[in-house]
Amino acid sequence: MTKNIKNKLYTHSCLMLISAAVLSSCGESADKQEGAQSPIDREAVVSRHNVRLQSADTLASLSVGNGEFAYTVDISGLQSFPEFYEKGVSLGTQSQWGWHAFPNEGNYQWDEILRYDTSAIGQVISFPVQWKEGRKKEVTDYFRTSPHRLHLGIIGLEIKKEDGSIVEVEDLQEVEQELDLWTGKITSKYEIEGIPVVVELYGHQQMDGISAKVFSPLLAKGRIKVNLRFPYGSDCHVCPGYDWNSPSKHQSDLESIAENKVRINRKLDSTRYVTDFSWKGNASIHKQAEHLFTLAPQGNEESMEFSAFFSKKGETELPDFSSTSENSIAYWDEFWKSGGAIDFGECTDPRAQELERRVVLSQYLTRVNCSGSLPPQETGLTMNSWYGKFHMEMHWWHAAHYGLWDRIGLMEKSLPWYFDNLAKAKATAKRQGFEGARWQKMTDPYGDESPSSVASYLIWQQPHILYFIEQIYQARPEKETLATYKELVYETADFMASFAKKSDKDGKYHLISPLIPAQELFPANATDDPPFELAYWHYGLTVALDWQKRMGESPNPKWQDVLDNLAPLAIKDELYLPSSSHPRAYEDDFYLHDHPVVLGAYGMLPKTDKIDTVIMKNTLEKILKIWNWESTWGWDYPMMAMSAARLDMPNTALDALFMGEDKNTYLPNGHNYQDKRLRIYLPGNGGLLTTVAMMAAGWEGAPDRKNPGFPDDGTWNLKWEGLKPMP
Repeated sequence: MTKNIKNKLYTHSCLMLISAAVLSSCGESADKQEGAQSPIDREAVVSRHNVRLQSADTLASLSVGNGEFAYTVDISGLQSFPEFYEKGVSLGTQSQWGWHAFPNEGNYQWDEILRYDTSAIGQVISFPVQWKEGRKKEVTDYFRTSPHRLHLGIIGLEIKKEDGSIVEVEDLQEVEQELDLWTGKITSKYEIEGIPVVVELYGHQQMDGISAKVFSPLLAKGRIKVNLRFPYGSDCHVCPGYDWNSPSKHQSDLESIAENKVRINRKLDSTRYVTDFSWKGNASIHKQAEHLFTLAPQGNEESMEFSAFFSKKGETELPDFSSTSENSIAYWDEFWKSGGAIDFGECTDPRAQELERRVVLSQYLTRVNCSGSLPPQETGLTMNSWYGKFHMEMHWWHAAHYGLWDRIGLMEKSLPWYFDNLAKAKATAKRQGFEGARWQKMTDPYGDESPSSVASYLIWQQPHILYFIEQIYQARPEKETLATYKELVYETADFMASFAKKSDKDGKYHLISPLIPAQELFPANATDDPPFELAYWHYGLTVALDWQKRMGESPNPKWQDVLDNLAPLAIKDELYLPSSSHPRAYEDDFYLHDHPVVLGAYGMLPKTDKIDTVIMKNTLEKILKIWNWESTWGWDYPMMAMSAARLDMPNTALDALFMGEDKNTYLPNGHNYQDKRLRIYLPGNGGLLTTVAMMAAGWEGAPDRKNPGFPDDGTWNLKWEGLKPMP
């Protein structure tokens, strides 16, 4: 992607945010909902859900960040007790640019892990899969774990008791910690042996770093220091992303830059980055051990300020605490005042305030973790999952809500990745015998596909870019939008049309094996025509043909032929089947696990002539009776709610949003919990925001009433502004 296009996209992102702020301040909307109500007191709605903690909860750590960088803290207000939080929401310091790869000492070649499958029509297709033995296992392990997202460093307090021993987390007393959502400030108050400590923290919103201020008489006594610890990269699947057991494999060199400012130069194999650290007051910094540096106050002052900023090459000027706080306050104020807002304050349903809490905190968390220049990993910038790599089929769940909340610019920031990696997507399609661009599933900033015996066969990520681009066009219906994204539209549609195969038996185009649908437990070589994917193919090709019409071009005959003759969704007993290859799926417990994604065909997606709403309603009711809910994931509940809303079943939609399953849990910090392995899961947060916006503002063909996705019984008197209807 050219630098010029990237700059245009960045400019559009800024303009969209400014435009949204202006529209919201004027109380204008395309929907009739807004004209009859007074403006929402947005600050009151947001602030009543500030996170307040009075004890150390390993699942309630708090983050500051800006979409490009995030820093997550424990109850001390910094990262003082990382080991204590490792099995909870661990204490990450992560960025979009911070990646590390282990040395390729085995000279592993990516094509060594290719396996060749033969389709039902004899097409030989290669896939990078997971091998279990020998050298191929070594190659698999290398390319799954490298590159991985890097934990940039731990910054925490070292506090001593009066007897000289180091304070542990259980020694903190009279704890009061608060995340002020409106300003992005975390304030942490506690006592050590009766002596107060206060830590104030902000994350900068334009640079990758933090500023903090510490108040305590313990500073004057020399009993509080600031430690900076730097780890090696980690190859663990779900973890904080650091390795403290390999000190000889990396370097941390201290360099004095100016008075009260140092630079720590980091070298980890081929990765280079720096940490610029500055402070105010009488203090000095020294290297205490390999990769450990300590800032120690010198004098009788009871307060200390410092800033830490991370970058590839270093910052010439570092913001101090005052400027970072001003920056954070201004940017968060702009964020909350722009785009959509929902106020559940007048609702009498007892679930309303909890839904509002989830909505407000999900906006904060997705802004911190999912609004950057790369598609997010499923745990954002908080901790590593799948080695820090991101899953392109989850991009919809992370980002589709921005269009409905009139914050399309935050989604658009991640789209340059598609341009940057278009060549590799086209090379994948060509290698497999298809046209156009086949988008990666589990990947990294460089567009390299990770080996997987499941991910490599998925196809439902393919139309996502068309969904995003159509959102942009609806927000900005201009020739420049068409010109900017035309290449992505056409290359994606070319692949989709070539992937569908015409049957001599019925004259229809089918999605045939080898493939794995979004309900991932179906076998790759024995699964055809998954319903959600068929509906999404219909949607995507429709968008591509509309794009050609807007460009004044004749319709692509191949796209049109596939669209006109796409196979119908398989039906048995008046139910949509999860695959045409498995007519007895609802009778086999094995297939009643994982995502009930057949419902996404009319939930995530609008109605087409492929969908019979009576049969979809039957399918929803059947799934609600028989599904194994313990096996589901966080985005399944909003997906079901969207389907129920479109089917005019608002009570069912709400029941889905509040289904009492572990994976539908929203922690005190707002994160969607999954299980002991995957403690946070941002696709659930993004899916919730999409669904609630849709239920409030409506969708194409929605009933003509206020808040059409909510029960019209007087208990859901919510107010909203700035939202956009869903297609």
